Amino acid sequence: MHGIRLADVTERAVQAIERQQWLAPAEDRLQRAVGAAFASGGAVGQRVKDFLHGTWLGHPLHPVLTDVPVGAWTVAAVLDVAEAAGNGRSWAPPARRADQAIAVGVVGAVAAAVAGMTDWQHTAGSPRRTGLVHAVLNSVALGMYAGSLALRRRGRRPAGRGLALAGFGVMLASAYLGGRLVYHDRIGVDHAERDAGPDKFTRALPAGDLADGRPRRVEVSGVRVVLVRRGGRVDALGEVCTHLGGPLAEGTVEGGALACPWHGSTFALEDGRVLCGPATMPQPRFEARVRDGYVEVRRAPEAALAA
Repeated sequence: MHGIRLADVTERAVQAIERQQWLAPAEDRLQRAVGAAFASGGAVGQRVKDFLHGTWLGHPLHPVLTDVPVGAWTVAAVLDVAEAAGNGRSWAPPARRADQAIAVGVVGAVAAAVAGMTDWQHTAGSPRRTGLVHAVLNSVALGMYAGSLALRRRGRRPAGRGLALAGFGVMLASAYLGGRLVYHDRIGVDHAERDAGPDKFTRALPAGDLADGRPRRVEVSGVRVVLVRRGGRVDALGEVCTHLGGPLAEGTVEGGALACPWHGSTFALEDGRVLCGPATMPQPRFEARVRDGYVEVRRAPEAALAA
């Protein structure tokens, strides 16, 4: 008889979360509220949203911020255990450091929650539900650590340590769900088809089939490419949006930019750089030319990608 694997237990737990259809109305309302809050700010709201997504960083901001509470609360747990083992004798300085570490973690958790909610508003399906439970668990852990600080300041250190230890367990469960969102559901990772495509110019379609200002999807050497003609110029980018895999060929062209139809990420046609989030990573760029009545494309050097 085979023993029960931890991986099987965690998988069943996540699947149970994903089956909770009664959460859908709450998810809908919360996503609309988050979107409306940013929309009400106009251009300023969009800049704040892009900052929280990490568009300026070239990498999602949320995982950067989560390191703060995880690290700080882990340090606090070690110091709390040492304080408890010493029965409080000669542990006054480390005890104060534990309190300080918890306070730093609380501040970091609030910042991480705001960035995480900004990313979560664009999810759908099972990742949306997993993300909501992830956020709820993080909020519970945050409340526990805030309560732990209050107890410590009232002189009830054993109770404060116990509450912090419980919060640490909740944080670990939430961290597991966060890992699930990244490594299983691919939230926050690059969805583009990179390092693929022909090294030599390859025919994509007859030049007469490419209308001015209208994106056109083609497949070249097994890679999806979106072509856009602008007068005598043809631009070519990877057709799969880096954010969540949206079809850029179904997007809209505005000046020298192409907007994804799913979440509005906007990329410069000339080099694929991000002009507007929620995307944080640039689109792969292809070189394009018109030769003998055909549009031909080839993979651009990686150095040509805009960071």
